[in-house]
Amino acid sequence: MSASGFEPIARAFSPDAVGRAIRLHGWVQGSRSSGGILFVKLRDRTGSVQVTGKRDVLGSESFDATEHVQVEGVIEVDGTIAVDPRAPGGREVRATAIRIVDAGLPFPIFQEQTEEFRLDKRHLVIRSEDHVATFRVKADLLRALRQFLDDEEVLEVTPPVFTGNPAEGGSDAFTIDYFGRPGYLSQTAQLYLEAMLAPHERVYSLTPSFRAEKSRTPRHLTEFQHLEVELAWCDLESMLAFIERMIVAVCHAVAARRPAELKALGRKPEELTTLAAPFPRLTYAAAIERLGRQGFGVSWGADLGTAEERALTLESTTPLFVTHFPRELKAFYMARTPGDPRTVEAADLLAPEGYGEMIGGSCRSTDLVALNERLAEIGGSPAEYEWYLDLRRHGNVPHAGFGLGVERLLRWMLRREHIRETTPFPRTPSRHTP
Repeated sequence: MSASGFEPIARAFSPDAVGRAIRLHGWVQGSRSSGGILFVKLRDRTGSVQVTGKRDVLGSESFDATEHVQVEGVIEVDGTIAVDPRAPGGREVRATAIRIVDAGLPFPIFQEQTEEFRLDKRHLVIRSEDHVATFRVKADLLRALRQFLDDEEVLEVTPPVFTGNPAEGGSDAFTIDYFGRPGYLSQTAQLYLEAMLAPHERVYSLTPSFRAEKSRTPRHLTEFQHLEVELAWCDLESMLAFIERMIVAVCHAVAARRPAELKALGRKPEELTTLAAPFPRLTYAAAIERLGRQGFGVSWGADLGTAEERALTLESTTPLFVTHFPRELKAFYMARTPGDPRTVEAADLLAPEGYGEMIGGSCRSTDLVALNERLAEIGGSPAEYEWYLDLRRHGNVPHAGFGLGVERLLRWMLRREHIRETTPFPRTPSRHTP
């Protein structure tokens, strides 16, 4: 019990709790009264419990006042824990006293409202049981990612979000006026991670990234949480094996820590605990051939969009690597494939069940001449990237890295229809409030 005497609601469900006195405080999820008995569903950070109160115990003044507490109003309760098979979880708290902290105004959120209205009221919508479960799972996903990387001796570093050059090319970068000079919101921390590679060999960051893409699909956000990893002495196959270990480890960890939330959101925990490596691999060329047989009019050099990625994985329960993309489709810093100048040593990891790309990675080019040539091809200024090119002049080693969209991984894990449901305050081309 805390110094103030209040206990978490979860304590009411412990094996030895029946018959004990308890003091609770929390938010009202709903209430009704019948025959002089008040029924209140009370929530705190640990769960919810049914509270019952009789008029002749609470007194008419307290009973009547509690009847008028709105959804999301706040109360304090003194009572005794009892068994009731009809109550959620089989327990209830029989109140001896109820004190109103905030009766609240009528709660403006209900199920039949439009999506736009619910997005306008996102600051209230995120109190729903689905969103509470989602962000509990997300917290444990982030915990599991960090734990895995710590176990692999990968060092977390803190790159900037303001940058002087758009790492992925200019078209999808948010441009800002940085004290009279052009600046950008970071699309990726990769270039800075490569700078940190020489002293540390294995580094990662978890930062917001920004993409000025006007894509209105169920898997795009303009701001997202971006986990990025750079590994020295690493080739493509080693990087893919690292990614496999990471995805398997975090899926198993989340399933172990959050089984109730996963079930509530429609994902059986065992579907994550049975995930195993290796994941199947498919070259870009083979993917184009497969899509052609499925009736897609795609040819060499075409990018794989949402529909194509969905077709490749819709019937699969295991993630799929697509490898060796045409160099024109990928960023300037990716290493060319030995023996095939048309492609780069790159891979995308597609989620099962048609959820699309979760991870993109590659071996990084260590050839200074090739980097300058590729920059020229895309219209980049070598002067803007001089500091990055300098990395190739001092302690240049083979290395590879990847970026993971945390919300995309979570969307697949929780089978969410739209990626906006995986972040509290989604940013899209049409919305940057609340």
